[in-house]
Amino acid sequence: MDIADASPEDCRAVAQVHVASWQAAYAGILAPEFLAALSVDRREEAWRQVLSEGRSQLLLGREEASVIGFSSFGASRDAGAPPRRGELWALYVHPDAWSTGAGRRLWQATQQRLLAQGYSSVSLWVLEHNARAIAFYLAAGFAIEAASAKEFELGGTRVREVRMVHAS
Repeated sequence: MDIADASPEDCRAVAQVHVASWQAAYAGILAPEFLAALSVDRREEAWRQVLSEGRSQLLLGREEASVIGFSSFGASRDAGAPPRRGELWALYVHPDAWSTGAGRRLWQATQQRLLAQGYSSVSLWVLEHNARAIAFYLAAGFAIEAASAKEFELGGTRVREVRMVHAS
């Protein structure tokens, strides 16, 4: 798998991976109608905006010419976060590439970038019932931060997220 910075031309492929991974990962967690209604077109536009505004960095994982995963990252967006804390905003791999090492390689490349930029720790938010993702992040060295849970509505479902932190 090759890892490279994303360009605006990659946003359609990023959106396709994003939608496919949400539909698979959040089945049984979020409402089926919500997941079925996810729009590649809307996600593509959102990723174009993220890139054009420089809100986060975006790395791609490619197998041959196909984007199979991506990570989005930057400074922590959490109020009160330590000044040298980065954040993994998103890490998604197409379900066809789950358990191939693609996610681990994307995380490792992301971590190297964040370390090179002076971040000493990295946080992320994950849905509390996303057992597969939590297991992945625990194996990568993240730990759930006590008393970090927050609740909100997503697609008509009440969900809880927990913050996980990796001290690099």
